[in-house]
Amino acid sequence: MKLALLSDIHANLQALEACLAHAQGQGAQQLALLGDFVGYGADPVAVMQRVMGLAEQGAWVIRGNHDDMALNPPAEIKTIGDSTAQWTHEQLDAAQKAFLAALPLTLRRDAMLLVHASAEAPERWRYVYDSRGAAMSLDAVRDMPEVRYVFGGHVHMQTLYYQGSAGDLMKFEPTAGVAVPVPRHRHWLATVGSVGQPRDGNPKAMYALFDSERAQLTFHRVDYDHHVAAAAIRRAGLPEYFAGRLEQGR
Repeated sequence: MKLALLSDIHANLQALEACLAHAQGQGAQQLALLGDFVGYGADPVAVMQRVMGLAEQGAWVIRGNHDDMALNPPAEIKTIGDSTAQWTHEQLDAAQKAFLAALPLTLRRDAMLLVHASAEAPERWRYVYDSRGAAMSLDAVRDMPEVRYVFGGHVHMQTLYYQGSAGDLMKFEPTAGVAVPVPRHRHWLATVGSVGQPRDGNPKAMYALFDSERAQLTFHRVDYDHHVAAAAIRRAGLPEYFAGRLEQGR
């Protein structure tokens, strides 16, 4: 099975459609949507309609922290991420909110665990920025011996971690479009990047494709019209900062 892993869409419809089209061209047979469908971007309604339609067609879907914030916007804005939560909440209809509220925080499929952030207390939305964070996430699935792969997002970067022969966790920086062997005799954790808001200085959208039969994981970067997505943010009257981020990939 070829599984397309998409996370952190952040109400960026243009990036989502580009990644879906690319994944189809790569022969993806199944979709996994790893949360943060809304927040920051200008098209939460259209993105939610698309996500809900994909779920009806069989996509695996889990919830992210920005989805939570859209359901229950913070009374006081403390972070830049909080600033669009109330606006997003007002855009979504009752059915879209109910869909988000019903989503699980994790999902087990065969040898995979899907989670938005860390498998260690997923409701706390801990970031897997380094080998220590990856080790904590993998330690949380030790009681699931059949799980060999933990796939997540949240950090808006593409990184792969694996357990070496000595038991130490190693970090691997993937090259876009190059398949990485991920044999099942090891434990693996991947952060698949952000579809809608990359933060590595490259505005191209991110997703990953897992080939379970070949035991290969390929991280992809996809061109899309980020200027159109940025213009939509400005038209919506959202903070200029979010438009600039799309144009700079930061």
